[in-house]
Amino acid sequence: MEHLYQKLSVYDEEDIYPFHMPGHKRNPALMAGFLPYRQDITEITGFDDLHHPEGIIQAAADRAAALFGVRKSFLGINGSTGMILSAILSCTGRGDKILIARNSHRSVYHALYLKDLRPVYLVPAGIPGMEVNGSIDPADVEKALARDPDIKTVLITSPTYDGVVSDIRRIAEIVHRAGAVLIVDEAHGAHFVFSEYFPTSAVRCGADIVIHSIHKTLASLTQTALLHVCTDRVDPDGIQRQLSVFQTSSPSYILMASLDWCMDLLSQKGAGIFPEFVSLLEQTRKRLSETDSLVLVDPHERWPEQVYAFDRSKLLISCGQTEMSGPVLFDRLCRDYRLHLEMAVPSYVVALTSIGDTPEGMDRLVNAIQELDKTVPHKAAEEDRTAWISFELPEQVLSIAEAMDSPAGSVPVLESEGRVSAEFVVPYPPGTPLLVPGERITGQFLQNMRRYIQKDIKLVGLKDMDCRSIDVID
Repeated sequence: MEHLYQKLSVYDEEDIYPFHMPGHKRNPALMAGFLPYRQDITEITGFDDLHHPEGIIQAAADRAAALFGVRKSFLGINGSTGMILSAILSCTGRGDKILIARNSHRSVYHALYLKDLRPVYLVPAGIPGMEVNGSIDPADVEKALARDPDIKTVLITSPTYDGVVSDIRRIAEIVHRAGAVLIVDEAHGAHFVFSEYFPTSAVRCGADIVIHSIHKTLASLTQTALLHVCTDRVDPDGIQRQLSVFQTSSPSYILMASLDWCMDLLSQKGAGIFPEFVSLLEQTRKRLSETDSLVLVDPHERWPEQVYAFDRSKLLISCGQTEMSGPVLFDRLCRDYRLHLEMAVPSYVVALTSIGDTPEGMDRLVNAIQELDKTVPHKAAEEDRTAWISFELPEQVLSIAEAMDSPAGSVPVLESEGRVSAEFVVPYPPGTPLLVPGERITGQFLQNMRRYIQKDIKLVGLKDMDCRSIDVID
C-alpha cells in the first residue's frame, strides 16, 4: 500500500511544473533556508501563544500589519476559511441579515449556518461567452442597502477565483454611509499591495476587514492566512475570540514560522522580487497573446462594462473557439507537457502565477500552448459551447440553518423539482453555489446541474457523490 509521505516524495522528484497554489511553487531557490521538519514544536517556553499573543507571535503579526499598512493583523493557520468564519461571526448577531455576493466561498455559507444568518444576495453579471462572473456593481450594493436598512454587514469576494476585481473603494463608501461594515475576501489578492501593476488592494480602499490567503500567491505554506483590521469600525478583541474558536488549540509553529518568513522575505527583498516577477509575467502574457485559437483573455480589456479590474497574474486561456474543452486542455497540458494548472471549466483554463515562478517554467507553459495552438481544430461555426448555463436565484424557503437542521430524506434528483433542498450543490471550480440548503429546486437548476455533469465539472456538497440523489426537507 502506498503512503501519502511516499507519494509526495516521488512526486517531488518528477518533472512536473505547478501553475497552481501554493504560490511558492516548491521553488528551492525562493525557499532557501527554510527547513521546517526539525522546527515542529508546540507552545513551549519562549515561543508565545497564538490565541493570546504577547511576544514573538504578536511581533510577527505586528510586522505583517506594518507591511500591509493596516491597523492590526492576525496570523491564521486554518486558511482563509478560518478567517472568514471569524470575521463574519464577530460582526453579526444571531439571525441578522447579511449582504453577500452569491459567488462567495463556501466558508461564508458555513458562517450563515453557524449563526442562522439571513443572506441577501448580490448576483454579479455574467461575462458573455465565458463562465466568468463579472464584478459586483456598486449600484446594486446601494439599492440592496436602501431596500433593507437592517443589513449591517456586507461581504464581497474580490478578486474572484478568475481574478475579477470589484470597485471596493466605491462599495466601501456606500456601505459606510449605510452604517454597515464591509468584509472583503481578498484571499487571491495578497500580492496586490506589492506592485502597482496589480489592482489596488482592498486594504487601501476603505474595507473594514480584509482576508488574505498568503499561501495562494505569495511564498508561505498551505493553510497560512492573514486577517487585517483596517478601520476602527470593528472590534479586534471580538475577532480574536472567534479566531480561538476556528483555529486549533495546538497551532503549527511551522505554519506560523512560514508566515513570518514570508513577511521577512517581502520586507527585505520585495522591492526586487516583484519587478522581476512583473517583467516575467508581462513577457509571458505578450507571448501567449500571439496565439490564434487558444486565446489569452483579459476580462477587463474585453468586457470593461462588466469587469471593473482584473488580476493579470491569472492566465485565463480560452479554448472557446476550438473543438477542445477546458478539461481536455487541462489534461493534455498535464499528461503531455507535465504542467499542472489551477483549474478548468468548459471554455477555458486558469494558470496561477506568482513570485515563485521561474523563466523556465513560464517558457514551458508558453511553448506548450503555442504547440497545441497549431494543432487544435476550430469548432464548428454553429456550435456555441459557452451558451450552456443560465442562473436564476432560487426561492429561499428556509434559512440555511433551518434547512440543515430539519429532518430530511433522499430522493432521486430527477424527481426533486419543487422540493426544498437540504444540501449544497456547488460546481467546483469555480465554487459558486447553484443551490444552497433551504432553496426550492427548480427545473432550471436541474437543467444546469445536468449540463455541469455533461461538461465534466465536479459538483460538491451532495452526500451522493454520483449526483443521482439529493437530500430534501421532509
